[in-house]
Amino acid sequence: MNILTQIIRLLVSVTFIFSGFVKLVDPLGSAYKFEEYFGADVLNLEFLSPFALEFSILLILAEIMLGVMLLVGFKAKLTVWSLFGISLIFLFLTWYSAYYDKVTDCGCFGDAITLTPWETFYKNIILIVLVIYLLIRVYDIQSLFSDIFAKRASLISLVVFVGIIAYVLRYLPIIDFRAYAVGKNIPEGMIIPEDAEKPVFEDTWVYNVDGEDRVFTTEEKPWNIEGATFVDRKTRTLKEGYVPPIHDFTMERDGEDLTEQLMQKEKLMLIVAYNLRKSNEDGLKKIKSLSDRAMEKGFSVYCFSASTLDEYEVIKNKFQLDFDLLFCDETTLKTIVRSNPGIVTLNKGTITGKWSWRQAERVTLD
Repeated sequence: MNILTQIIRLLVSVTFIFSGFVKLVDPLGSAYKFEEYFGADVLNLEFLSPFALEFSILLILAEIMLGVMLLVGFKAKLTVWSLFGISLIFLFLTWYSAYYDKVTDCGCFGDAITLTPWETFYKNIILIVLVIYLLIRVYDIQSLFSDIFAKRASLISLVVFVGIIAYVLRYLPIIDFRAYAVGKNIPEGMIIPEDAEKPVFEDTWVYNVDGEDRVFTTEEKPWNIEGATFVDRKTRTLKEGYVPPIHDFTMERDGEDLTEQLMQKEKLMLIVAYNLRKSNEDGLKKIKSLSDRAMEKGFSVYCFSASTLDEYEVIKNKFQLDFDLLFCDETTLKTIVRSNPGIVTLNKGTITGKWSWRQAERVTLD
């Protein structure tokens, strides 16, 4: 049994298991990333967007199961060839998003580890080289302990993984890697340190000179050319500066930013519904009794949504809700809580609790 093969086998299997697991505990996060890839700005496959969650679940299960199967040595040839195929897909997607600057984070490690598009692409190059080596040495990959053990371990793993996905889709992620996890302070997450790394940009200028459009750098100062006429300026990011963990969070009402004011409240409850038209109606019914209890306990309650005031008025009247609407970016709201509607409580900007609407009866108000 070749030692190098076993080391590479372990590295590849652990990579796929880890990558699959951090997405397994939050499949909706991967679904949102698929929606981004399917969008008009990336692959222009918008007709696939309604199936983003299904794609997410299939990819997650394939990724983590192939990692497990390689680790235990179940059906080695099928496993390694499948790893090669999925690695090719990842390689293309990450090259495409990096080269065309389409997606800032591919989501290959969920929210646990954020890599730039080019970092992800280079990681996938290394990974596919390792998988190719395993293809060449596939006869060295034997079952761990026995064929029966490898088969049973794979089947049990599949059942467990499907169970985890079913649970987190019904409730919330069992592990929260986001900047809005319970215990995180939102204002602190928005701070940019004084010594933070600054972004580096490069400007190119298009000026018409003697009837011809020409491209210049800033150093060439085309505005000093006699008779030159400005046409366009293009800015390219050479290096990303420091981006705080929380950078798109606002709480607006009637065009007024209330973020600083509301972050001082000791008892604040947000009913997060990124899109009220897609909100679960059973959930909105439960929100009514919960919000009434919360206000009796001294909580300030708001609906936190990217929907319009008119859309909220319809919901408010239908379910007899007694609280106002705050506006925030839809992507941010999807990041805060993976439920529509979801419930978030805060104490002076620190998140003290998060629940799915299905857990409304369990919300603690002390």
